[in-house]
Amino acid sequence: MMDADSVKMVNFVSGQSVQVLQDIDDIVDTLALLRGEDLAPPCGQSLPSSCDCEPCLQVQNHIQAMELQVQFPLRKAEELLERFIKNQVRGESRLALTSLQSFIYACQPYFNFLESTARNKLLPFDIKRVQLLHFSQQLCDTLEHLVFTFASHNLLSLDQTEPENLSHFCVGQTQIGQLRLSTFFYCTPTPYLAEVNTGLFKRMRWNVERGDGARSSEREPETEYYFLCCQDIPNPQAESGADVVSYDSIVVRMWYIGQWVQVKPDPITEDIFDWILCDIPQGAFNKLLFLGSKEPSSRAATDLMIQLLLFQQDE
Repeated sequence: MMDADSVKMVNFVSGQSVQVLQDIDDIVDTLALLRGEDLAPPCGQSLPSSCDCEPCLQVQNHIQAMELQVQFPLRKAEELLERFIKNQVRGESRLALTSLQSFIYACQPYFNFLESTARNKLLPFDIKRVQLLHFSQQLCDTLEHLVFTFASHNLLSLDQTEPENLSHFCVGQTQIGQLRLSTFFYCTPTPYLAEVNTGLFKRMRWNVERGDGARSSEREPETEYYFLCCQDIPNPQAESGADVVSYDSIVVRMWYIGQWVQVKPDPITEDIFDWILCDIPQGAFNKLLFLGSKEPSSRAATDLMIQLLLFQQDE
């Protein structure tokens, strides 16, 4: 039997999921209006921020309304966190995990809208691409904080090897030409391979599906996997002979974008029996882009990933 606080949590999260989907419908309606020729800025400006003519003011009002709508999940995530802390729902770990998963799933249309609109420039004028991506980054950071809060109360695990975990979540899908990009964010650096210590830790994953004609050979996989990974390497500037030596002083964390290269089962000789006998596939990490010692935001990393994909297409 669920206690009263647990029932309130379920009802609250269910209500947020429905409202999120309703707000997405409002955003779609706004996009339809913004695409109309009668709303295109007649003054020739990329964004009607200073023109006082009626059509431009109408466009600006719709943009402001849409910006308020995309902030909705940010507010609801904060409400969910406050309600969780206030009620201190403990002992119902499965219920709490289901509630959080439901809310993250309900946020998926927002991520998709923000990423696809900002990156593909679907509108006939500049719709504050930077601001839309800023909202996407805010939503990612807020959900990460929400997941950490639940994890700190031992209601879920961030360990990918655990049967019930919430190690990562999707932060948007978008179409780039013939490429369909699905982006996933790991709440904490996670071992690249579950059963083998490679020294690599994944922070983001991009699933890239190539459309007709985008693959150079039939042997290439339909979906390619790219990762943002970090690796601790010896710090060449570390002082030797120091009395107190910290881990951070002797190593430096470097960041890379690379591609999953399947090792086991062997991609050349594999058959159905190889997959049956293989508990967990293993792969190498083909480093494609060195990013230095500073961790990029999920938004910046995805920008770089898209540039890398477009560069590969042009080769």
